Amino acid sequence: MIKTKNDLKYYLEQDRLALHIKHNKPKWNDYVWKYEIILRYHEYYYNKEKKSLFNKLRLRHYSKLHSKMSYSFTTSVPINVCGPGLSIAHFGTLYINSNSKIGKNLRIQSGVTIGGSYSTPNKFPVLGDNVYIGTGAKILGGVTIANNVAIGANAVVTHDITEEGVTWAGVPAKKISDHDSHMYIDERVR
Repeated sequence: MIKTKNDLKYYLEQDRLALHIKHNKPKWNDYVWKYEIILRYHEYYYNKEKKSLFNKLRLRHYSKLHSKMSYSFTTSVPINVCGPGLSIAHFGTLYINSNSKIGKNLRIQSGVTIGGSYSTPNKFPVLGDNVYIGTGAKILGGVTIANNVAIGANAVVTHDITEEGVTWAGVPAKKISDHDSHMYIDERVR
């Protein structure tokens, strides 16, 4: 959780590295990186203990920007859910429930849903560190996913993945190999 300026700098740097970006400032076409920067500033001003008028105005500004970009890109990544090293590969129909908890270095493709389930209405996904989620995958209900796990494209995960360093795929998802997520996660942030 981002509470201090140092936390903010750390998260921003880890996100930049996870996105494989070599330059230090966003270019005109770095839409994903700009989205993640706004997300992190929104988190920072939301969590800031000192709620001065200036901080409240900044919070409102970043909250509106975050909401506007989320709507424009059909991408919903709520604040205080994802750890440092977030890497959104592509925009488009991305949904993460605000009650989910996600560790560091999440690499996520488009079309992914991380949310609740009708059968477990008050339980939400908890993802470990260094998790890769392929295009169109769904992680539903109160599932827990271990560290260093790769989830294949269009997989539907409804059960816990407790073994670290494996790949799951299919509908419903099941273990398909002992390959971990490291080929998808930038080594500078692992």
